[in-house]
Amino acid sequence: MNQAFVPDGDLTYRIIGLAMRVHSRLGPGLLESAYHRCLCHELSQADLKFDQQVRLPIKYDGIEIESGYLADIIVRGEVILELKTVEQFHPLHEAQLLTYLRLSSCRVGLLINFNTVSLTDGIRRRVL
Repeated sequence: MNQAFVPDGDLTYRIIGLAMRVHSRLGPGLLESAYHRCLCHELSQADLKFDQQVRLPIKYDGIEIESGYLADIIVRGEVILELKTVEQFHPLHEAQLLTYLRLSSCRVGLLINFNTVSLTDGIRRRVL
């Protein structure tokens, strides 16, 4: 069983349920921005605090460097959501999520690819 679907009632489980609701209503094939907006709506309806397009600066040699990196969504300051609409995951997608986790204070991230027939095939959960 994919670790992202262990029904432990935690925050990632709730987020995955909301993403599945969006996917079941819209299906695959739309632009990432459509899923992003709908997932934000679902997060709001579920009363989950979140931020969008969060800047992730690099801390290097004691200074903060504006890097241009943006996390799609960060839920409750705890979970980074990186949304995709790709044919299949590429190792760089997971590397991107791990980099975003290292640049942020978050320790859990969800990589969600809405361009799948079954969303269960399009979710990866990573923990630092």
